[in-house]
Amino acid sequence: MSTTYTVVTVLGAVMAGFSGGSIFAGAKFVVEPLTQYGVPRSWWPFLGAAKVAGAVGLLVGLAVPVIGTLAGIGLVLYFLGAAITCARARAYGHIPFPLVYLAPALASLLLA
Repeated sequence: MSTTYTVVTVLGAVMAGFSGGSIFAGAKFVVEPLTQYGVPRSWWPFLGAAKVAGAVGLLVGLAVPVIGTLAGIGLVLYFLGAAITCARARAYGHIPFPLVYLAPALASLLLA
């Protein structure tokens, strides 16, 4: 396991965990766009849990690689879906934000 892989994976886990925790904390910079995009409030706990589970999975993947791979795939799909949601809501200026979170998850997959 390379140092680069470890650093990128931990960075991706921290970012995904922060994003998931922000939903649970009701951070304005996260929940206002979700409302604008038309994401039902009843989905928010599941979206936050998916991000936190992905973050934990990336960290567990440092010891059990298959878990990290599955978590990375899940996070990449999640953040691709978030970018598509931004596009469907015509919030084109917001598309880069989920892509920033997607980048370390994808890099972790590629480096594994």
